[in-house]
Amino acid sequence: MLRFRWLPWRFVLRRVARAHGFLDPIALLSHLRRLMQPSEVAEPVELLRAGVVLHARGLVNSRVIQHNLDWVWPYWVERQFDPLDAAFVPRAFSITHINLTHRNWTAVGLPDLDAFPIVDPRGLVTPITDGFSLDAWIVTDGGRTLLPSRSAAAVQRLDLEPDALRVVTESREEGLFLTTAAEVVEAEHGPVCRLRISARAGEAGHVVVALRPCNPEGISFVHEIRLAGDRRSWVVNGETPVRFGAPVERHRFSTYHQGDVHIHLRDTADQPGGECDVGLATAAALFALEPGQPREVTVEVPVRPEGGEPPVSVPWRRALQDHAGHAQLNVPDARYRFLYDAALRTLILHSPGDVYPGPYTYRRFWYRDAAFIINALLCAGLTDRAERAQDGEWDSNGEALWALERFCALTGRAPKAAWRQAIRSGARWILKKRMRDDGSLYGGLLPAGFSAEHLGPNDYYYWDDFWGVQGLRSAARMLRADGDAGAADRLERDAEDFLKVIERSLARAADRVRRPAIPAAPSRRLDAGAVGSLVAGYPLQLLPADDPRLVDTAAYLMDHCFVGDGFFQDMVHSGINAYLTLHVAQVLLRAGEPRFAGLVRHVAELATPTGQWPEAIHPHTGGGCMGDGQHVWAAAEWVMMMRSLFVREEGDRLVLCQGLDPAWLDSPLSFGPAPTRFGKVTVNVRPDDGRTLVTWHGWWHGAAPEVEVRLPGHAPARTGGQEEKVHLTREDAS
Repeated sequence: MLRFRWLPWRFVLRRVARAHGFLDPIALLSHLRRLMQPSEVAEPVELLRAGVVLHARGLVNSRVIQHNLDWVWPYWVERQFDPLDAAFVPRAFSITHINLTHRNWTAVGLPDLDAFPIVDPRGLVTPITDGFSLDAWIVTDGGRTLLPSRSAAAVQRLDLEPDALRVVTESREEGLFLTTAAEVVEAEHGPVCRLRISARAGEAGHVVVALRPCNPEGISFVHEIRLAGDRRSWVVNGETPVRFGAPVERHRFSTYHQGDVHIHLRDTADQPGGECDVGLATAAALFALEPGQPREVTVEVPVRPEGGEPPVSVPWRRALQDHAGHAQLNVPDARYRFLYDAALRTLILHSPGDVYPGPYTYRRFWYRDAAFIINALLCAGLTDRAERAQDGEWDSNGEALWALERFCALTGRAPKAAWRQAIRSGARWILKKRMRDDGSLYGGLLPAGFSAEHLGPNDYYYWDDFWGVQGLRSAARMLRADGDAGAADRLERDAEDFLKVIERSLARAADRVRRPAIPAAPSRRLDAGAVGSLVAGYPLQLLPADDPRLVDTAAYLMDHCFVGDGFFQDMVHSGINAYLTLHVAQVLLRAGEPRFAGLVRHVAELATPTGQWPEAIHPHTGGGCMGDGQHVWAAAEWVMMMRSLFVREEGDRLVLCQGLDPAWLDSPLSFGPAPTRFGKVTVNVRPDDGRTLVTWHGWWHGAAPEVEVRLPGHAPARTGGQEEKVHLTREDAS
């Protein structure tokens, strides 16, 4: 190792690169570093690792897909490679081919099962993470086919039954009808991903179960497919069984060099399977269709959590019964209700222990996302799931401390003894990391870092500073509750000192940008990254609701960074972001700005038919263009937005009904029981003899808080906390 350090490796690397006509890599990296502020870490290793994996697959995609466009590919490929489609992406100088226009999928599963089969917009099912997929087709004896990924007529829905979470996809062509229903169920030997296929055709033919060496991200290698002797199952790659509910009547197999098995469906010879040295084996199991007669086929694939631990799950009915006390939404808008119920299922499904921001691309624990997701779990009354997620890794101390304190505040419990050292260590880390306050532009702030990827390159982000202040305040409250008043007092003083330094920096930034809006960092111009600075208003409430800096930041973003009523993040995401749009809406709602409602409605319109949002949304196709196709942080923010319509905390009081749509007030409305830091509360609103009656019932941790009712179109009312109802008269009433 000592000898390696003394090797002139930079010189050698430069010499070799230049000799072969490449750019000088050392000079290039040096220039790249100049585009960002100096930082201890250029980019988190987990992001680098994820990016390498994504582009490695994209490189394989580029070598396979464009040379084999006669294959039946997943929906995203069929759209993205079609020059007549709005989703088309030119490929001339693209080294990798990645799903950039239809990153949409919906996970199915069981509560507490750390396994998430996904279903794409046309019913393609990927039973095991990053593995092969199963598709269903119809082929008639006359040569007609129904291929859902190419079908112009297809609809999808999410069935939210007490005992199921099921994605149903219906496709049709003239005289051909195909329905697939995917879910995870407990079977005799453990949980399985079950695909039920219903097919009908006006002429004789076959329903086809096709095994595909690809998924919504691209190629997934399949080297071997064997049909069992009893013709009731496949074994894929020598390990994964795919079981059929009835014996396969005809069977086709093909290797990469023979072409897609779709080409060979009408061959007469039956093949038992085989191997493909390229890793692009395909197979088709055929089941006869009589003219006009429906045929049902069932397929099951065992699902296993990563690591091979014995699968553990809870039936949906039992999980929902365990959470029977969660906050329920009752509004006349059926779309809002469905999205809320779907979001709750998404939160439950993706919190089997750790909290995941997504079922596939983001199936890992990131505290930045987890803090917001945990807050939504708490605010929806899913307390036990939030509690067990508190034992995860700490990669953002301010957010971690805030999440721990939110748990204590919303449950009325003292901090756990096991948290004491972590609380002190987290607070010390924040204090230690603050730079010396020398009066300079960055003096007293946290150092430059990568922060959230949607803010930009390494910089001295206000996002980090606001979280740092809140982390210190949260630690102080928990230590005070734990009986350490001295340490709490010191941390409160530290937090106020930190906030004063930030205020000084904000004043300088306002002079520089010539308006009150808060840029992403002290030396940054106003750009889309300023959305991160809204954290000072939502969810942290470090600044007052009507603070002109928050209001002007939201105004800047809406004027310069919105496509329609959706926030368009130019950096990295390059799409409309649902959860950040809702962050802007929360700031507007808190400030009493009615434009928030249009943003909420637009986010509802952006949701997929299964009630999900990808991390970023293509402004033309409406499909996902970045991140996971089912983003759990977005679901969490929808839950928080619905809660804020009815109830939110503001200082030492509760604010009720501020976000309700006046068009709803002719119907009974309700939300709750909703945990707050004062205790749980259920809010009811109904018309009453020409007026509006607002009632609430609280299960308070202590004395009842002051309550302010701010129903739109009505004069506001305040109570001292003991009252639990108020009659309001419309302001326009004569």
